This record gives sequence, C-alpha cells and structure tokens, in this order.
Amino acid sequence: MANDIHVIRNVTTIVGYDENRQGHGYLSDGDVAYDANGFVHVGGRYDGVFAHETSGKDRILLPGFVNVHCHSGEEPISKGVFEDEGTAALWGNALYEYSNLIEISDSAVEASLTVMLGDLMRSGVTTLVDIAGPHDTWLLTLAKSGARAYVAPGFREAAWHVEDSRRLDLVWDKGRGREAFARALEVVDAARAHPSGRLGGIVAPSQVETCSAELLQAAAEAGRSRNVPITVHAAQTMAEHEELMRRTGLTAVQYLNELGVLGEDLIIGHCIFVDGHSWTRQRTDIDLDLLADRRATVAHCPVTFSRSGMVLQSLGRYRRRGVNVALGTDSYPFNMLEEMRQAMICARVAGRSVFDVGTADVFEAATLAGARALGRSDIGRIALGAKADFSIIDLKHAAMQPVYDPLRNLLHCAAERAIEAVYVDGREVVKGGRPVHLDYDGALAELQEAQDFAVRHLQANDPAGRASNVLARRSLPPM
Repeated sequence: MANDIHVIRNVTTIVGYDENRQGHGYLSDGDVAYDANGFVHVGGRYDGVFAHETSGKDRILLPGFVNVHCHSGEEPISKGVFEDEGTAALWGNALYEYSNLIEISDSAVEASLTVMLGDLMRSGVTTLVDIAGPHDTWLLTLAKSGARAYVAPGFREAAWHVEDSRRLDLVWDKGRGREAFARALEVVDAARAHPSGRLGGIVAPSQVETCSAELLQAAAEAGRSRNVPITVHAAQTMAEHEELMRRTGLTAVQYLNELGVLGEDLIIGHCIFVDGHSWTRQRTDIDLDLLADRRATVAHCPVTFSRSGMVLQSLGRYRRRGVNVALGTDSYPFNMLEEMRQAMICARVAGRSVFDVGTADVFEAATLAGARALGRSDIGRIALGAKADFSIIDLKHAAMQPVYDPLRNLLHCAAERAIEAVYVDGREVVKGGRPVHLDYDGALAELQEAQDFAVRHLQANDPAGRASNVLARRSLPPM
C-alpha cells in the first residue's frame, strides 16, 4: 500500500542488481523506494506516492549479506581461549581436542545466540544459517532479532574422542543419532511454519565422518521431500579426509556424490581438503569438477581456518572452475566484512596472485552466491521485487574517506564501523551500530559469566585432567 512506502532520496551510491549482467553495479544519485514486501523502485527519480522520506546524501546502499554458515551454541564464549592451541598430530587443528571442553549452561545459550545475532547484523548480515543444537529459545530469539534466519539443527551418530593428543577416535551411538535426527526434523518444520515469515529450516547432518551412509542418505531424502537445503561439514580437516580415505577410499566430495547427496541443494561446510589440495596424498583433480557439475555450494569461512594455518586453495580457483562459493563466518568474530576481507587476502596468498579474486568477486560470494545456495532470487540484491534487506553506509565516516571506490574502502578499511543502519523486510534491525530488538549489552554481561564458568570446568572436562592454564595458555605470563 502507498501509505507503507518509504523513499530514500538522492542516494549517493546504490549497489544495484543489473539483470542484463546478472551481477551488481553502481548507481549514482538515485532514489530507492520500498515497503514491507520489497523494493518498488531502484535508481532515477521516484515520483510515486509514499508515507516516509529520508535523505540518502553521502550514503551508500548495499544489499544485505547472506551468511550461509555460522554457529551459535558455545562458540561465542570460546573467544580468546584456544586461538594459540592445536593438536600437532591432527595437523595442528584445535577442533577435535579442544571444542569438546567448553561447557555452556542452558541459561547462557540464549545470551550466546543474542551476541552472535547482534554482531552479524551489525556487520551487514540480513540472512543467516545457524548450525546449532536445538533449544527452547532458538526460534523465539531469531524471530525477535528481526533477521532472516535458517535453523540447521545438527545431528550425528558418532562423537569425537582424542586419545592422548595423538589420535582421533569416533565413538558411535546410532540410536542416539537417529533420535537427534527426528528431533531436528521437528525443529526444521516448526521454523518453516513460524508466523514471522522470516524463518526457514535446513537439514543438517553434522559432519560427513560422524554420520553413517544410511543417515546421510536419509537426511538428503528428508531435505528434498521438504524442498529445503541440506548442509554438512565435509572436507573440513585433514583428520576427516584421512578417516574417509581409510574407510571408503574416497574424498568427502566423491563420497557424497556416490551416496547421491551431492546436488544443488547441498551446502558443504568449508570443503577445503579436496583431492587437489597440496596437503592431501591424492594427485588428482576431480572434486572441483564434481562440485561444479552437481551445482553444490561451498560455505567458505576463512577466518576460523586461517587461524589454524589452513586455507582454501583457492577461492579464485574454485570460482573459475564454476563452483558456487558462498561465505559464512563459522565462529567468532561473527563479522561478515572481516570475513570478506580475510577471504580476499587468503585467496591471493593461496593463489599466489593479486588477481586470484577481486573485491567484486568477494562481494558476490557474500550476496548472490549465498542467495543461490538457499535457492532464492529475492535476497542478496537491490532490485525491483527483491526483499528490502539492505545496509546504509556513511560515506563521510573517516575510514571511508577519501572515496574513489566505496566497496574497496568498506572491505579493506572501514568494515562495520561505517554501517549506519541495517534493514530486513524494510524494517530497521540495526541503528547507530546497535541491534534494535535485542538486549545486546545484557547478553554480553551474561556471556562473561558463562565463559568464567566454562574456564573453571575445563580441567574436569579434559580426559587428561589438564589444568586450564595448561589447556588455554594466556598470551603473556603473569608478573
């Protein structure tokens, strides 16, 4: 209705979607009009009726970012604990030995989710996929935030166990895994039926090596019967790669393909250790062509893995081979713009060339590629009929000055500091760098208590009984 339309006049720069090029482009000094259903005008002069009008002078309008892989749960309280740790025998990765040591109370789960949501939205994320364990406040908090969110309740049949910091074992309990699968489907269905209209569900077997072939196939069937995406962590570590080679003689990508799981509805978490990666024993180059042919998506999360010295080889190479690579933040710092910057740096280092990827490539990965992964053409773009999910950037912010190419300034320099406001469905969810609908400060205070609790319980949760100051050494010694 006309009385719901908001128009932003004379926007200095609009990152609009060019239907002819099937990509983004700059529009200068134009109007943008939108309502709760989406954009009704982009570029040029808007002469229609409207209810509200604001100025876009010295502002840039960006499409909302699409984060296809993040974890709430205990991840936010792990910040600052294990960044300098790792298991040498497992290629230096800290995932298997250290992630199981963090204990989070039920009361802290909502605070953890709230902080993650606040941080993501402040960095321009309007759509996210949260891979976590189901809990009572999950859908409630997601809906309250105002974000567009997909829940991906994880389930698996095997738990990781690291023996004496030298060997990864899997402890199987298929009955428990099937129970978790059934519960996950209930949550997926509840999210899809949520009255907010902004929640969705994804079927999420947790890791390729912790699920049997039968469970992976059942998960894919459940997702496809519901017409929802599927996501699984695969090719994420060398320990997993070696386990699958021992068990099946196949890489993760080839194994998923053999099971019939690999397809355009599959989002593969990380997918670093394909057969052509320099760390693997394979001397083949099959996996990228399989990914491209089956139109599967890779969820690329460079910050977390580069902290452990691991890198995709390379983002540009995957893209040139036709693989749809979207971006996620995985765990902290839950900052999409920092993730985009790191993606560019890691790609250029791994690809050994400044030309491996450009700013536009990374921006596409954070928007259009994420939308494709979720089977949507109405998000990740500013175009007529698309959802009114966008950010307003202050071009006069010191970190954005001087301006020649505003996207480069944002990604290389300013990051979230220059984001003035974020909108989902035309409604403001971030204002002045603060989440509008969440008690972010209260959640931060609760998170500190949760981390203190987790650190006190590290020794009790460690099979070897090591003290917290041994498991999580501080950067500097006490004086």
